Amino acid sequence: MSDDAPIIIEPPRPAEASVIWLHGLGADGSDFEPIVPELGDAVTTSVRYVFPHAPRRAVTINAGMVMRAWYDIADTEGVRESAGLLEALVEEQRGKGIDSERIVLAGFSQGGAIALDTGLRYAHPLAGILALSTYLPIEQAAVGERSEVNRAIPIFLAHGSQDPVIPLSLSEHSRRVLAAEGYRVECHTYPMPHSVCAEEIRDIAVWLERVLFTHPR
Repeated sequence: MSDDAPIIIEPPRPAEASVIWLHGLGADGSDFEPIVPELGDAVTTSVRYVFPHAPRRAVTINAGMVMRAWYDIADTEGVRESAGLLEALVEEQRGKGIDSERIVLAGFSQGGAIALDTGLRYAHPLAGILALSTYLPIEQAAVGERSEVNRAIPIFLAHGSQDPVIPLSLSEHSRRVLAAEGYRVECHTYPMPHSVCAEEIRDIAVWLERVLFTHPR
């Protein structure tokens, strides 16, 4: 198997839904794999989790070092390139029999930015967007390029109040942009740095159950 093939966690029962979860800068698809068992049976028994690896590219803020990254800083072309990769993963899940309305796009940091950019513009209705410690990278995605079928998409934004990498103010600005365009945004702030905490994982599990099973679109 290629080292670029996504990590896929199949549920014990036939998959009824999928979560495609993108990692942050410099990490890889294994970064969030350990979180799945912590989410609980309600959102793991029949949910497939897909953890792709970002392409390797030179990253300006890290002195041009080559690492896994969804885009370079202020790199619109890179954002859209990775959005295309995510769209292909969604199509792959649809090809496996998962309706788009049962697919959540999730991501942390850079991965969350790609989830937002892709989900707002995707041509078929999705279950939701889970965006952790991140921001909307291209505001045009929410304004001039938005998909009408996803105007009511549930969006979960979470951020650490002590984040030194992506300031909380960027997340708050993104929330205001999304809210001004009429999107349904659920916001959570936790006393943590650029990371994930136990309380956040519990909130994610509740949200996933709601958008995938309790109140699916």
